[in-house]
Amino acid sequence: MIGKKIPVLDKGFVRVLDYMGDDGAIVQAARVSYGKGTKSVSEDAALIRYLMRHMHTTPFEMCELKLHIKLPIFVARQWVRHRTANINEYSARYSVLEREFYVPAPRDVAQQSASNRQGRGGVAAPKLAESVRRRMVKDAEQAFDTYESLLDETKPTQGVSRELARIGLPLSTYTEWYWKIDLHNLFHFLRLRADEHAQLELRKYAIEILRIVEKWVPAAFDAFLEYQMYGGHLSRSAIRTISELARGKKISYAASGLSRREWDELVKMFSLESRSG
Repeated sequence: MIGKKIPVLDKGFVRVLDYMGDDGAIVQAARVSYGKGTKSVSEDAALIRYLMRHMHTTPFEMCELKLHIKLPIFVARQWVRHRTANINEYSARYSVLEREFYVPAPRDVAQQSASNRQGRGGVAAPKLAESVRRRMVKDAEQAFDTYESLLDETKPTQGVSRELARIGLPLSTYTEWYWKIDLHNLFHFLRLRADEHAQLELRKYAIEILRIVEKWVPAAFDAFLEYQMYGGHLSRSAIRTISELARGKKISYAASGLSRREWDELVKMFSLESRSG
């Protein structure tokens, strides 16, 4: 997959630049303490699942992935919150930005969620979606007109510096960066950003990276899905509640010792509606 551009959004992409390590490197690192090398594929997969299950993270740090990513600035500002990666970004202080900005597809234009303050709700009506898209394009085009006139590359003495001209550009403007991260921290990124609650645009990038990881380290990828992506973590009170239910008792929210949010999550996770009091 090295060098192949995988399209994301309307103008973005993810491209594998380089990688280090594989499933074998993970088990090699895990076994070095007692001098054992790689065994059979099934034994290696079992060890990787053990490491993932018990959160022995260091062996996963032996693998690294370096990506070239083109993405809107507002997506990059969420992405960069994951501070465990190495990043080198395109500089608008040195170079002139292309007239490229993100416009969501009609199906991705949604109204504010009533229950989630930082998320989308239902898809907007077609008429509203097209109005939103037209206004976004108009604003971005006007901002780029201003940007290019401030630069005035044809008459440099009449323009301003690139670092000043860029100030008014919208967050929808595309940027590019090289992003290098080890597998342990990449799994953490994917668990959060490929989740259904993540912002749609960032989630689309995370899903493509998930597909890359599946081909790169298939055994580690399977363990990640099993124990992190689709697994769960329970508090002491939650474990006690499940134990009581397993013994046939009914437990109410009030008697559980859980917060309302944790109680609701537990009920949903184990389909407990008919068994809780």
